[in-house]
Amino acid sequence: MKLALIQNSLTLGNVDENFKLIKSELEKAIKKTPDVIVLPEMWNTSFFPKNVLDLADIDGKRTQKFLSDFAIINNVNIVGGSIARKKNNTLYNTSYIFDRKGNLVNSYDKVHLFSPSGEDEVFQSGDKLCTFELDGIKCGLCICYDIRFVEWTRMNALEDIQILFIPAAWPQKRQLHWDTLNRARAIENQMYVVCVNSTGDFGGHSAIIDPWGEYVITPDTKNEIKTGVIDLSIIEDIRKNINVFRDRKKELYKL
Repeated sequence: MKLALIQNSLTLGNVDENFKLIKSELEKAIKKTPDVIVLPEMWNTSFFPKNVLDLADIDGKRTQKFLSDFAIINNVNIVGGSIARKKNNTLYNTSYIFDRKGNLVNSYDKVHLFSPSGEDEVFQSGDKLCTFELDGIKCGLCICYDIRFVEWTRMNALEDIQILFIPAAWPQKRQLHWDTLNRARAIENQMYVVCVNSTGDFGGHSAIIDPWGEYVITPDTKNEIKTGVIDLSIIEDIRKNINVFRDRKKELYKL
């Protein structure tokens, strides 16, 4: 499976400009013939303007049509990062995933909201895991701050996913945490982690990380489309040689 990760700088609070940018980046990405294109967190408004309630996509309708149409026309899967979505005057940080036929295969409302920035005071938390299949491969998705919660990512892993997608708006000053946590989640759960972060006010370092914790593509802070290929046989190999899921003592874990 070939993936294209869109890493770029968004404009805070300018929805039309961000849609224009993402459309341009999608058109560039498709020229690299990926199976899946992955977007960052909150790409419609960036993370997050004071007037985000006024700017949010009502019921996600604009975003869904935009991504679905592109998926259909270009026969590509899209992991749609996330957007600010408004439903009945309540805000959610929502991700949409589309298959090659433009079908919405699942959506996810960010569960762990970043309280240091006040996200939890503005947005409503989700309450469900997000797993789905793309081209027959089982995947999961978390958003940004979710990766600090090992119970949540392990719950995804226990659904037998092979790829965990993590769109984010992660600041550069905590870039060490970003790199370390993503690699740890890949190693401890013996799966691929595909993490996509914005640049500009954020730290970039989008990456594909294999189950051994090795980078498939090198993280950096450039505005670019990063591509890499996932070899799923690596998952089979590591789980055969170091089978942590077989060796778990779940009867002892009190969570």
